Amino acid sequence: MDGLVSRQHLSLDLALSLLARVREEAEARDLALAATVVDTAGHVLASQRMDGAALGAMQLAVGKAYTAAAWATPSGEFSRSTQPGGDDWGWNTTDPRVVVYAGGIPLLVDGELVGAIGASGGTAAEDEECVVAAASAVGFD
Repeated sequence: MDGLVSRQHLSLDLALSLLARVREEAEARDLALAATVVDTAGHVLASQRMDGAALGAMQLAVGKAYTAAAWATPSGEFSRSTQPGGDDWGWNTTDPRVVVYAGGIPLLVDGELVGAIGASGGTAAEDEECVVAAASAVGFD
């Protein structure tokens, strides 16, 4: 049928593999993180909260992954522009799912969004380093 668009999607197995890699990276850094993998629409495919991770870390991990998927941009890219006086000031308050701290990254295949991953529980930089390492370990750039 004309007018349809074909898309690639993450499998559950790949989502679980990403989470396992986040956990490995976090354990190597002595961190306890929550992590979430979402599809292109920001819906959760799989998530985990490591023993000892803060209870609030899961909601932030979901938000970081959602933000990265919604805009096909790392969540931390919006941290400055959404501050008072920034070009996007207040934008992050228009949708309660949006989180503008580093730690969420889009997952792209040949430039096409296939999902996103987010983590929380360390510093924003540590969260991002863990998801970048996990994505790289399974073959994402």
